[in-house]
Amino acid sequence: MAGKILVLGATGNVGRPLVKALLARGEAVKAASRSGKPVEGAEGVVFDVADPLTFPSAFEDVDRAFVMLPGGYTEAKALLSPVIEAAATRGVKVVLQSVLGVDADDSIPYRQVEIALERSGVRWVVLRPNWFTDNFINYWKPGIDAAGVIAVPAGEGKSSFIDTRDIADSAAAALTTDRFDGKAFNLTGPEALGYAEAAALISEAIGKPVAYQAVDDDTFVSTLVGAGVPEVYARFLASIFYPVREGWTAVVTDDVQRLTGHPARRVDAWVKENVAILKG
Repeated sequence: MAGKILVLGATGNVGRPLVKALLARGEAVKAASRSGKPVEGAEGVVFDVADPLTFPSAFEDVDRAFVMLPGGYTEAKALLSPVIEAAATRGVKVVLQSVLGVDADDSIPYRQVEIALERSGVRWVVLRPNWFTDNFINYWKPGIDAAGVIAVPAGEGKSSFIDTRDIADSAAAALTTDRFDGKAFNLTGPEALGYAEAAALISEAIGKPVAYQAVDDDTFVSTLVGAGVPEVYARFLASIFYPVREGWTAVVTDDVQRLTGHPARRVDAWVKENVAILKG
């Protein structure tokens, strides 16, 4: 009899649709969050990535786990390595949400977490998503509302933005079959768009001007801090725009299709679905 699946970050943009997808497949799910509240009808369990004392109860009766670093945290290696170790000690398969491009340099903290997982002796799958399409609501909407501007330090770079539901669907596939074990997947949308192109799509959909404004890192950080984002996390977000400016995030893969059997969702489709939120 299969054990339960532990989903970290279960109340988040990837975690919540992942819980729903797993329940739809008939899996028993433990939805982990700092509150420990049930999610989408799944059993809730208290879990804090920064508190190893919460690990044992979370991993009880679990044979597979979706592991990710919740938003707001920046110390990937320091925080995720103990989680990987806890899973390995219990023989739990791990599907790790990493970040697109980290395989370029083994000194990158997320890549070091991947390496630790690869060497752990447990079954594993690594998912490396590109920038989330949902960031246009989660992070950039205040600028759209206040000034009709998306102000980020992306230069002229393009990104193959990915819908978080496609990450969740990919994770569900990786967690419920062994066909993808021992492999890493670069998750992208079906096309690469610049922020000016994305702004134009949003502008047309909501019926008001939205423009892209290329800013420097310090301006970007000060804007986020003013919106309530902690400075450490704001500077982390600024740092990961460097690959965007360098053109590295423009890559497009078919890995979502390979994992899920369906093509990745387009940005224009996501915008149309979220018009009410973008207008609000």
